[in-house]
Amino acid sequence: MMNFENKTLLVTGGTGSFGKKFIKRILSTNLSKVIVFSRDELKQYEMEKEFTDSRMRFFIGDVRDKDRLYRAFDGVDYVVHAAALKHVGACEYNPFEAVKTNINGAQNIVEAAIDRGVKKVIALSTDKAANPINLYGATKLASDKLFVAANSYAGDKETSFAVVRYGNVVGSRGSVVPFFEKIKETGTIPITDERMTRFWITLEQAVEFVIDNFERMHGGEIFIPKIPSMNITDLAQAIAPECKMEFIGIRPGEKLHEAMITEDDARKTLDMGDYYVIQPEFPWWNKDLAHQGKVLEDGFSYVSNVNDDWLTIEDLRELVKTSKGDS
Repeated sequence: MMNFENKTLLVTGGTGSFGKKFIKRILSTNLSKVIVFSRDELKQYEMEKEFTDSRMRFFIGDVRDKDRLYRAFDGVDYVVHAAALKHVGACEYNPFEAVKTNINGAQNIVEAAIDRGVKKVIALSTDKAANPINLYGATKLASDKLFVAANSYAGDKETSFAVVRYGNVVGSRGSVVPFFEKIKETGTIPITDERMTRFWITLEQAVEFVIDNFERMHGGEIFIPKIPSMNITDLAQAIAPECKMEFIGIRPGEKLHEAMITEDDARKTLDMGDYYVIQPEFPWWNKDLAHQGKVLEDGFSYVSNVNDDWLTIEDLRELVKTSKGDS
């Protein structure tokens, strides 16, 4: 694990499900300071009551505001960029807002990090960024491209950038698990399509993966964990076996199956055992020295419906049970 001794780390969107879990974990290290950067004063107030560590700092601000980021990044060594507009339907209906936060905000992070001398930045991505069909996925794909290219943009500065991409997080706020839990009392669970599959990861796994990649990153990589898939009908049976399933059809911007590595991206991807690395296509990237992994076969893609690893109904019940303490 990377040594965070006497370092300052900032998390954008730090009051969200990932941010809270990540900060709780990072406070177990010997870092000097951790800064929560977010725009919701109520969530910051509540988090400040929950986290009483003297190393905590809270900055109210929006990633759309470059000047505020410049102030917040002063003296910061590492940044985890978790702030985003993430609701697929809301982004479809409010596209300009999604662009301002997810794309313009990403550029602001890049410029502030370089100019303030931040050492490493890891940006969180999503499976929806691979071959996107909705605006949220498209903005996150653009964000991923910005963070990868930022390693060229930084020139001779010491700042490096990488991306972590993963699937649905069990029990995070706004996810399907709390939604199913909330409505199961009605006796009916709405299912968009019985064929639907998704990648599944716990908050704890996501946090550890991000921490591990601070050590692994050279700059320009997209790191993707190998995680299991689940079928949406199995999840419904795991949470509410007594309920009837009502099939309502796929919503705007929704896929049947999610991808994390497309066939085109696979040509520049390495299999590292328990994770993949999509390597950047830039002249400065040394493929021989940066990562020693297995080249993927032609035609490979990492898609939720053709995964080798699947969660059973019992697996899902156990994950849902344990995730209630994570959310």
